[in-house]
Amino acid sequence: MKPVRFATIGINHNHIFGQTNCLLNAGAELVGFHAVEDDLAKEYADTFSGVPRVDDKRKLLDDPSIDLIVSAAIPDERAPLAIDAMRAGKDVMVDKPGMVTLDQLAAVKKVQEETGRIFSVLYSEHFENRATVKAGELVAAGAIGKVVSMAGFGPHRLRASTRPQWFFERERYGGILVDIASHQCEQFLFFGNVDTADILFARVSNKANPQSPGLQDSGDIHLATHDVDGFIRVDWFTPDGLPSWGDGRLFITGKQGAIEIRKNVDVAGRDGGNHLFLTDRNGVKHIDCADVPLPYGPQLLDDIRNRTETAMPQARCFAAMEIALKAQQIAEERHNG
Repeated sequence: MKPVRFATIGINHNHIFGQTNCLLNAGAELVGFHAVEDDLAKEYADTFSGVPRVDDKRKLLDDPSIDLIVSAAIPDERAPLAIDAMRAGKDVMVDKPGMVTLDQLAAVKKVQEETGRIFSVLYSEHFENRATVKAGELVAAGAIGKVVSMAGFGPHRLRASTRPQWFFERERYGGILVDIASHQCEQFLFFGNVDTADILFARVSNKANPQSPGLQDSGDIHLATHDVDGFIRVDWFTPDGLPSWGDGRLFITGKQGAIEIRKNVDVAGRDGGNHLFLTDRNGVKHIDCADVPLPYGPQLLDDIRNRTETAMPQARCFAAMEIALKAQQIAEERHNG
């Protein structure tokens, strides 16, 4: 079977290393990359040795042998790049957020529908987290009955001195609910098995970083459908003493049980990440998910070959970003009003 060939354009967020490894581990072939920043290019080239750096991204977009364009460019640059790639006949996989405005979302959706290309956002806190993947398997198998609520927490470590200037510019990163909470918006749709959700409440604020007025360091969203409630909390307050970038947690409540996930760390407890706790009528069980396979990469390659939607339905990919973008808008209108 002919391998899927991909090229990378834009490496401004280090999630690009996870995106690239996701595809390489699934059997795809990296054939080139484009980056304007020499320091970022050197790190990427050192990590993926032998892959040529291309001076003009158009050479990659116009190469008929390339199937997929991958990007972790500055967030406000991702949608225009994706549009160019899809118009050039390429499928696209970007880091979250896939775009930073509702206008960009509408433009990407329009071109995706016109071209029939795949536009995929690698929501790493779902697709690259083994405990979250395992939770999906358990929920699908009926382990906790019908899901009635989900609460997702995505705290991150700020490390302000290491961040590039665009990180502190609201128009470039999209706001905290777009930048981080899009993860949890996608998980709400996935675990709730719903197509969209009502936004009951949304808030953003800068509580501790007045020297960076463009930064939003905390945010909340309250979601609901007819059957499922959701709460999302994200912030940049992870203390330096935590042995992880953030204590990501997910709580899923069903009619017959509940699941709690400690994605990155079990505080003062078991080593490592990917901890899942299942509570049902029979008791409480800890499940170590360290060896759970991650299906997103192989499924995306199958989708590229077969024009299917097994890695993530296209509609859910867009719906997650739409909820995050609308929540961001509501929160900022509330904050400014």
